[in-house]
Amino acid sequence: MPATTTTLEHQDNDPQTVLIEKETESDAVESIIQAAPNQGIWVFGYGSLIWKPPIHYESKVVGYIKNYVRRFWQHSEDHRGTPEKPGRVVTLIPYDEWKTMEDVHGHDDVTWGVGFKIPSDDVEATRAYLDHREKNGYTVHTVDIYSTESDKEPAVKNALVYIATTDNEAYVGPAPMEKIAQQIFETYGPSGWNAEYLINLAEALREICPDARDDHLFELERRVKELVDKSTASSSS
Repeated sequence: MPATTTTLEHQDNDPQTVLIEKETESDAVESIIQAAPNQGIWVFGYGSLIWKPPIHYESKVVGYIKNYVRRFWQHSEDHRGTPEKPGRVVTLIPYDEWKTMEDVHGHDDVTWGVGFKIPSDDVEATRAYLDHREKNGYTVHTVDIYSTESDKEPAVKNALVYIATTDNEAYVGPAPMEKIAQQIFETYGPSGWNAEYLINLAEALREICPDARDDHLFELERRVKELVDKSTASSSS
């Protein structure tokens, strides 16, 4: 079954303002790419990039971004699922947009992840690699990365980040947690079991930041592990 298309308006802004914001974002991304041959780029990972980083990078920084919420609200038909049976993977929801939605979990305050510095010689190949890896509905945006040293001055400014916005065709939005967990538990794709993606992300997040708060992710991990344990017990009895 094709992924359900869900479009949510920025309720706090009029359409003209939203259009200007998107054009400004596009200009910012383009200026970073144009400068890349001289100074490289930074890429922020908040999903599988945390535990499966870009092929070539020269340094990395553990940090967080502000004003976004990480949620398993994006279908995956190419990596952790199929068009016939999509999996669920993470995307980032802008806080101003998220607060208009119905969500069982509160705001996680900040979103932890890892920033990777891509050297200038590898920018073109890395962009092609990431564009293919994130082709199922993701577009490029910019974020500032903060570290534990300061929550006022970014450790990295204007890092590129791949986000599946709420108007892309594979966005599915919130659902009951038991339904999301069941979908993740049951789904497989060319890159493997959807549950592996979830569990790897949860474990990697604890590793880079043991105090990170992400109630949505950790509850899904708990529910999926319960399904795994029940399945194992049933098959061995």
